[in-house]
Amino acid sequence: MSLGRLTKKGSLWSVILCLTVVLALAGCGKQANNASSSPSDSGASPSASASSSATAAADASDDQVRVVEHAMGKTEIKGKPKKVVVLTNEGTEAVLALGIKPVGAVRSWTGNPWYDHIAAEMEGVTEVGEESQPNIELIAGLQPDLIIGNKMRQEKIYDQLSAIAPTVMSEDLRGNWKVNFKLYAEALGLKEEGDQILADFDKRIEDFRNKAGDKLKETVSVVRFMDGKTRVYHTNTFSGIIFEQIGLARNEMTKNAKDTFVDEITKERLPEVDADRLFYFTYETGDGKASKTEEEWTNDPLWKNLKAVKNGKAYKVDDAIWNTAGGIKAANLLLDQLYKIYELE
Repeated sequence: MSLGRLTKKGSLWSVILCLTVVLALAGCGKQANNASSSPSDSGASPSASASSSATAAADASDDQVRVVEHAMGKTEIKGKPKKVVVLTNEGTEAVLALGIKPVGAVRSWTGNPWYDHIAAEMEGVTEVGEESQPNIELIAGLQPDLIIGNKMRQEKIYDQLSAIAPTVMSEDLRGNWKVNFKLYAEALGLKEEGDQILADFDKRIEDFRNKAGDKLKETVSVVRFMDGKTRVYHTNTFSGIIFEQIGLARNEMTKNAKDTFVDEITKERLPEVDADRLFYFTYETGDGKASKTEEEWTNDPLWKNLKAVKNGKAYKVDDAIWNTAGGIKAANLLLDQLYKIYELE
């Protein structure tokens, strides 16, 4: 065989060999591509891929800017705030119930500095003054990404607060506490969670109604002892709103009251307070003066002659839970106490 023939044959075999290698590599590449899209080979499952997409979507939502309408106008809030300062007692309860520990909050009206029923959850939270006079410098130092307040309490400093962080304010503290709770949940980007919490509370109310039966027809009255004065609380109060939702009957004094909030009374009017069941609480700030008012009134013959007192149906309850705290946690605790008082399982 000549050298030229061998060279031609060698060239031919070289071409064939190259084509074979190319085809083999193409096949391997195809297999590699198929393998990478196969959950069983890659170790990635469809659910893991979906989870990654959901996480990406969640991250994106955290960056979204929402506009929340409130008592002072409209406020833009980015994502779900984490560093929250709360300037009302009922707002503090709302934030806690929604699973967020605030970085700062105004002190409780009673307690040192928090109500007993939230003290454990508030450990480490910075006190930023009182509802009526928050400390602006302290609030700014906490660098919050959301401030929750109330127009009735902090309208005059709204601009100062807004300069620190997005600020949302409820209208007042005498209306339905649920309205405020919904606003706070919306501001926190937790509307669905807030709706569920309220739905759960409403289910408890319905359960109480069904179990109470005819006991709902028994009239109720609410008295509060304070330093040097005594008040009767009617329908447009924290306890009153809950009583209305339950459907508890009110006495004639409350039904005929011109002011649906409170009446301040003298001892001579005690007979008007009487009802089948009487609830009373004392706003004691630590100086003993309110407790002295309670002692003086409950030892008076007019008090002792009340039908509720004589029948053993005058109940001393906690002021913070029944009135002062005014939030979702207190509402559930109040309902807990009513279950016991009405002897319902």
